[in-house]
Amino acid sequence: MSATQWIVILIFPIVSVLYYGTTLLAFKYNLRTIGWLKPFVIGFIWAGMVTVYPVLFQTIVNNNKYVITTIGVLLFVKNLMFIALLCVMFDIKDYATDYIHRLRTFVVNIGLRKTIFYLLIPLAGLGLFLFIGYATMQGFHPVKILLNVLPFVLMINVARSLRRRRSILYYLVIVDGLMLVKALCGTIAMWFF
Repeated sequence: MSATQWIVILIFPIVSVLYYGTTLLAFKYNLRTIGWLKPFVIGFIWAGMVTVYPVLFQTIVNNNKYVITTIGVLLFVKNLMFIALLCVMFDIKDYATDYIHRLRTFVVNIGLRKTIFYLLIPLAGLGLFLFIGYATMQGFHPVKILLNVLPFVLMINVARSLRRRRSILYYLVIVDGLMLVKALCGTIAMWFF
């Protein structure tokens, strides 16, 4: 394996260890305690596992050189942001606990309404428009574009619905369900269009 492959294969486990916490040489570190960073760390690890690792392992198995491509980076960022926004939605559910434990999540720092209307919806909208622009420039099939737009539209609607208190079942089915919808839409779009 090349040095690049080793770096890429190790970066995600190292960040995940830092997320859960480690004591290294009397240095205690835990990324979960940085509330605003937490969703992006989770998104980074998730995107690495589902976007980078399959391509990386394919290059290792076939003894090919691992090349970081523009489309690979864009797909990684798209997945990172999607998962990070889902994590922020889950922080809405955990607001009371996070407030008591002084975990400075976006919801605790700026409040529910601002989190929804100044963070979740604008970032989901930005991701949506960037994807449409990229897909149009690349000449994607209209059905492929529509399938990849659907999760963003659903995310915006789910974000708006979080203004009211929701049950844990809602979060587990609807918010987590957005990951499944995104995966299905992406898979169908790539295989058939």
